[in-house]
Amino acid sequence: MATDLTPESPARTGEYTHAQVLTILSGLMLGMFLGSLDQTIVSTSIRTIADDLQGLSVQAWVTTAYLIASTITTPIYGKLGDLYGRKKLFMFAITVFVIGSALCSFATSMYQLAAFRAFQGLGAGGLFTLVLAIIGDIVSPRERARYSGYFMAMFGTSSVLGPVIGGFFAGRSELLFMSGWRWVFLVNVPIGIAALVVVARTLHVHHNPPTRRVRIDWWGAASLTLGLVPLLTVAEQGREWGWGSGRSLACFAIGAIGLVAFVLVERAMGDDALIPLRIFRIRAAAITIAASIVVGSAMFGGIMLLPLYMQIVHGASPTESGFLMLPLVVGLMIASIVSGRLISRTGVVRPIPIVGTALVTVGLVLLSFITADTALPLVMGAMFVLGIGLGNCMQPLLLIVQSSVPPTEIGVATSSSTFFRQIGGTLGVAVFLSLLFSTVGDNIKNAIAQASTTPAWQQATAGGQGLDPKLAQQVQNDSSVIETLNPVIAHPFKVGFAESMSTVFLCAAAVSVVAFVIVWFMPNVKLRDTSASAARAGSAGGAPTAADGVPAAPQD
Repeated sequence: MATDLTPESPARTGEYTHAQVLTILSGLMLGMFLGSLDQTIVSTSIRTIADDLQGLSVQAWVTTAYLIASTITTPIYGKLGDLYGRKKLFMFAITVFVIGSALCSFATSMYQLAAFRAFQGLGAGGLFTLVLAIIGDIVSPRERARYSGYFMAMFGTSSVLGPVIGGFFAGRSELLFMSGWRWVFLVNVPIGIAALVVVARTLHVHHNPPTRRVRIDWWGAASLTLGLVPLLTVAEQGREWGWGSGRSLACFAIGAIGLVAFVLVERAMGDDALIPLRIFRIRAAAITIAASIVVGSAMFGGIMLLPLYMQIVHGASPTESGFLMLPLVVGLMIASIVSGRLISRTGVVRPIPIVGTALVTVGLVLLSFITADTALPLVMGAMFVLGIGLGNCMQPLLLIVQSSVPPTEIGVATSSSTFFRQIGGTLGVAVFLSLLFSTVGDNIKNAIAQASTTPAWQQATAGGQGLDPKLAQQVQNDSSVIETLNPVIAHPFKVGFAESMSTVFLCAAAVSVVAFVIVWFMPNVKLRDTSASAARAGSAGGAPTAADGVPAAPQD
């Protein structure tokens, strides 16, 4: 595909037939499947992993390290893809991701696992970004809904298989001479190898190399890293260090210096900047990026707690908690497909994220009312509402930002939107998990104090079965202890966790209200009827030519 140079080939026109698009999608979907499957497997297994490595209270390091690495590399992949083509970068990202997965399977502590997850995140930063940019290259925004069903089917499949596979591995104390949870990461290896083979054979998309000499914005990447890592670290550790401690203040100062340096470097780099500042002068792009930050914070921060709630409060296994997440996944799939088709038919996109952020707020508010005794159908109903809201936010916001920038910068626009959404998500996870574990101790103590006055409690603790004073702290490091306790004694611990989670959901709802306000300022954006590659080919006035005047062969 795209190897012939007939007048109708993508190399000359920039347009791809439906069959060509489907062939390319087969490789893209397998690469995206690798990343999405990993997320669902790990999220439903993290409690088992943390309990085995004696570090539930520091699990935020594992999540945050992965998100930091993938977040920082996202704009780098986007910019390099615009300059040098996306196929080789995509294969490189898959390779790094697979190596990182293999390393994670040999971790012996939560901090070591966090380091390996950070390496894995260096590859993950390119998986979703490059896929979305390639789709923007070959399919117009108006026609993208025609193919959204394929990605939603892939996402739904990974959402179902992830908990099943993760639960199977996490539920095995040993499998082939290794702890069962280690296979949660090892399973990525054969899938990644298969993805590399398929991508190499199917991903043939044309790339027009830049006609001018370009500079790589390494200083921008370095200053961005300097700015983000300290700020995200203090967001997770501030509760233990003290927000006014010397270490916290040092992190704030270094982070601020890094961000100021990043802005100055980007201004100096101009067109070669990692994230060109002129993007923020485009009103639609600026509002979309701002909304992406806030939506990402509410989305990642809120969703991260749901598997923990199912497992800790309702005693669900990793597999069961994965299936219990299906209402959210189904809601997201339905909303994504329906909103995509509405956009394709009408070309109108502005009202959809407004409705989406409103429903996200409603869903999170409903989740803030959960308790240790809330019936699961009620929780799942709130999750479905949240999923409907998220499905009306993710794709429309991406379509808006891709249509508001020149076709030559589709990668930068896509990576910028993804980058800022992940920034919000990383901050949301760090802050919300910090809020959870900083309040759960007091909530458990209060719940125990209330329960201790009941006859059932007094009967359960009679005969020298009093509570170990260190039990509350032990439960925060190894929540599986709850399942070994007498149900009467275990209930206050579940109440404490549920109350802290309720507080986090309420805070996430407040954040989503901000997103709702932001998207109201979104201008009407006309979606392009041509793909980015066709627009570039048209502006170039024909096919690229080699030095001898013969049409150049397609690249990547």
